[in-house]
Amino acid sequence: MTDSKDWLKEELQKVELWEKDQSDLWFFEKIGRLPFKIIDKMTPKFIQNKIGTVVDELGQYVQTGGSYLSSTSKIPNYYPDTDIVTLDDVEKLSITTMIGAVENLTKNRKNLATIQGASTGIGGIFTLSIDIPLLLGMQLKTLQDIAICYGYDPNDKKERLFIVKTLQFISADIVGKQAILTQLSLFDKEDKKAKREVLSEIQGWREVVFAYRDNFGWKKLFQMVPIAGIVFGAFINRSAINDIAEAGSMLYRKRRIIERLEHEVK
Repeated sequence: MTDSKDWLKEELQKVELWEKDQSDLWFFEKIGRLPFKIIDKMTPKFIQNKIGTVVDELGQYVQTGGSYLSSTSKIPNYYPDTDIVTLDDVEKLSITTMIGAVENLTKNRKNLATIQGASTGIGGIFTLSIDIPLLLGMQLKTLQDIAICYGYDPNDKKERLFIVKTLQFISADIVGKQAILTQLSLFDKEDKKAKREVLSEIQGWREVVFAYRDNFGWKKLFQMVPIAGIVFGAFINRSAINDIAEAGSMLYRKRRIIERLEHEVK
């Protein structure tokens, strides 16, 4: 179950094209770059407090994993009808098989997010404070499970940092996305100085949440109307999981492809 060198290069080009496409922001994401002061005036204090809690939870996640850590014991669920049970087993799989596992995972999570968003959208602004941490938790778990599907251990602090940086990537502007891609490209380098600089940059995890808050806040404003929030909530949460899963899959796929190509050279 190996991948040819030519196929790996072709897949790497696909990921790089996807990275270039990230410079085209969705209309509402462009609106979301407006000063967050506007949202501060429109968003009730208890929701602002809930978003503040999200800041603290992300900080805890970077340091200890918090309550969000997925377990590698789930590996057999991602690769049913096989004898794959460990990360070492996963590493030996073809990348095509890994991609298939991630696609199945993404489909299930998008359906779950749709149901969650619709159910918490019933009460509009009153249930929004419940939806925010639930969606964050689902995004983190989705990225962790994608990491597992590609053979990486989400319990490793290095992978938790990679995941938080991926969260930031989704909410960043064009310049920010390019900067994050540059930082992530150094993750697996042996240059200790370069690695220290990357980890130091990622330790400033609060910038992740501020970007997340600016982008996320605008979208969640549409969910504040009772009943109508069902439609908005379902769409927003499904879209959020789709975006985070796509980014996670592409970024982890790129790491695995580069590792395979480097191994071929050796």
